[in-house]
Amino acid sequence: MSSQRALLRAMFEAAIASAAPARCVPPHLPPPPTGRTLVVGAGKASAAMARAVEEHWPGSLAGLIVTRYGHAVPCRHIEIVEASHPVPDEAGRRAAARILDMVRGLGAEDLVLCLISGGGSALLSLPAPGLTLEEKQAVNRALLKSGATIGEMNCVRKHLSAIKGGRLAVAAAPARLLTLMISDVPGDDPSVIASGPTVADPTSFADAAAILEKYRIPASPAVLDHLRRGEDETPKPGDARLARAESRIIARPQEALEAAARVAREAGYAPLILGDALEGEARALALVLAGITRQCVRHGQPVAPPAVLLSGGETTVTVRGKGRGGRNAEFLLALAVALDGLPGVHALAGDTDGVDGTEDNAGAIIAPDSLARAARLGLSAQAHLAENDGYSFFAGLGDLVTTGPTLTNVNDFRAILIDRD
Repeated sequence: MSSQRALLRAMFEAAIASAAPARCVPPHLPPPPTGRTLVVGAGKASAAMARAVEEHWPGSLAGLIVTRYGHAVPCRHIEIVEASHPVPDEAGRRAAARILDMVRGLGAEDLVLCLISGGGSALLSLPAPGLTLEEKQAVNRALLKSGATIGEMNCVRKHLSAIKGGRLAVAAAPARLLTLMISDVPGDDPSVIASGPTVADPTSFADAAAILEKYRIPASPAVLDHLRRGEDETPKPGDARLARAESRIIARPQEALEAAARVAREAGYAPLILGDALEGEARALALVLAGITRQCVRHGQPVAPPAVLLSGGETTVTVRGKGRGGRNAEFLLALAVALDGLPGVHALAGDTDGVDGTEDNAGAIIAPDSLARAARLGLSAQAHLAENDGYSFFAGLGDLVTTGPTLTNVNDFRAILIDRD
């Protein structure tokens, strides 16, 4: 492995480690209540968060957590259930229904500790009354291919749900509710993380309907009628039923980028964090960052080499082809095409949860010779990009980054390493 590739991997690993549940959960645990402690939650990091609670909790507790298949860790007192992500399944529906039942009937002396991380929206999938899981699955699949932002997708998900958009918090009242969140969304908005099951929702049924229309999302008559009627709106900011609900974000994308920046600085590279909330089409963002990279190489602006450009956030992919690969492979393939073998530039893009889309890789790496090596193997970067087939391209080069489930999630990580000539 080249020194540049090793440094890119070290920065990625530092970003992931900064959001490890064993590190970030314990400082935020409250004192035990006089009543019961019930632990519930959902997300790719939620099982690891539950284990961190068990290892540091001084009293008795019980509860139920739902995480993605392959992301469970053993717990002694908290039940861990696995379900499907990004498209929900029956296991997630049953787990969400059980969690909702668990929190009902608690008293003011009880505590609900809710552990939320990215992926929780799909995992905590309980359709609103009158809707079926199959109808939610169809809408979810279409949204994932549409290019909609995570905020837009979660607005729709909240308004087709019986548990998201603050409804779990309403069910838990009058118990005290403390939600610990690992943020995977641009801007760290608690109402967007996992569709905010314990947080007031500023969006509306009308907003959700407008998003379906904007992206021409096909939906069943029951879904369209549900949104049109707009009955039983989600609780809004200031709702008295949420008076005892508190949320804390315990790990953020910005902190992950700062951890990577420290690694870069120690290696003699000047880090420049471009932003922790960059959004938009993956291939469009690749063009922008390629332009900034060329400015660094040619003019030493906005930072002179040796340097590393760091960014986070969540891009989108409008799927038109039939290939494999998530948004990080798409970004990196588009970046390679835009840079066209620019000397001295290496880059890594990966999802900090270890899963890029639905594939088995976290992301991939490019080098100045990536396109030349691909050509020798008969791989066309442009053709693979047209088919949304970044996974196959990087697999052919042997340049996939595979970590397995990291048991945390602070969204996408991108690092562009720029050496001197």
